[in-house]
Amino acid sequence: MSRWLAEHWVMGVALLVLGYLLLPVVVVAALSFNRPSSRLSYDFHEFTLDNWRNPCASSDMCDAVLRSVQIGFLATVAATALGTLMAFALARHRFRGSSGLHVLIFLPLATPELVMGTSLLALFVSAGVPLGFWTIVIAHVMFCVSFVVVTVKARLAGMDRRLEEAAMDLYASEWQTFRRITLPLVLPGIVAAALLAFSLSFDDFIVTNFNSGSTVTFPMYVWGAAQRGVPPQVNVIGTAMFLVALLLVLATTLPGRCARCSARLVRSQERRCRPR
Repeated sequence: MSRWLAEHWVMGVALLVLGYLLLPVVVVAALSFNRPSSRLSYDFHEFTLDNWRNPCASSDMCDAVLRSVQIGFLATVAATALGTLMAFALARHRFRGSSGLHVLIFLPLATPELVMGTSLLALFVSAGVPLGFWTIVIAHVMFCVSFVVVTVKARLAGMDRRLEEAAMDLYASEWQTFRRITLPLVLPGIVAAALLAFSLSFDDFIVTNFNSGSTVTFPMYVWGAAQRGVPPQVNVIGTAMFLVALLLVLATTLPGRCARCSARLVRSQERRCRPR
């Protein structure tokens, strides 16, 4: 028993930490099947599927969810494109001012959202830009770019440059090398950065609250509804978003694992078929 514990204690601690992190998600998923006793009650009163059958019980909530998805999609596309280009420039090239640019990229990560929200509000007001949908998109792109750069840059740092050099030694052009070697290797990092950017944009409240004007996003709707009782359909939206993110992660990781398993199977068959 002591030997088994010595060999598996790290896995046990990891499972405990993972369970601790997923506990709020489990609670939200359980409450999505709950019919509360009152609007201000969060106890599990009665099991029901009505929340999933009718997730748009409130038209204002569904409009806010759709608006948050639109903002998150636009901010993710823009931040992923800009952040990926910046990550390639910082990881592959050395130029004057690159060290200072690293500091500027990490500043939004360390800056409190309250400071960033008020600074953007002052910028938009002084420039005469009306607050609304597009100011939220601009604000989300600004703080999502840094996360994309850090994620993609970490993927590029762990990539073996000899694979690209071998492809070019085999007379592949720069575009062919990028399309067939570089992009497939960097794509998991880009997808991870895009998912992170969308998550940050979808659930942001502080920066959005300062720069939204009369536009209501899903986090702002939840904050306003908390004063009179959050509808149980909010838990349905949260659970659905978690499941979609989980499926996207599995869709990006399983093909790579299947390819590695197939390669191992081929190598094992080759070893068995070799003459002794």
